[in-house]
Amino acid sequence: MSLETIEAKAFVPARDMEVSKRFYVDLGFDLTWTGDDLAQFECGPSKFLLQHFYSAEHANNFMMSLLVADCDAWWQRVVDRKLVERYGVRAKPPEDQPWGMRDFPLTDPTGVLWRIGHDLPRR
Repeated sequence: MSLETIEAKAFVPARDMEVSKRFYVDLGFDLTWTGDDLAQFECGPSKFLLQHFYSAEHANNFMMSLLVADCDAWWQRVVDRKLVERYGVRAKPPEDQPWGMRDFPLTDPTGVLWRIGHDLPRR
């Protein structure tokens, strides 16, 4: 018997599936499969499920962390693709954080908060 895990995926809520699917593709994820109420997104080894489910209280308190190789490159994609203007989302430029990461916050069209960042060199 093995207790080895293979994968854990979050079910991210979506108020409007089509808008959210476009947003995540524009952000840099690949849409690997989709149905009426569920879609899977991948970027490298990172995966999540987008679920056609909306509760304001849930969505506004849901948070995802994405560890990347270069958060400034991800930020540039947000800027170049004009995600804030096109989707009415919120974002702030990357900053070095006291917990040893450089990251930036980005909300999706449903209100889910993502923190996209990379580890800073240890001092």
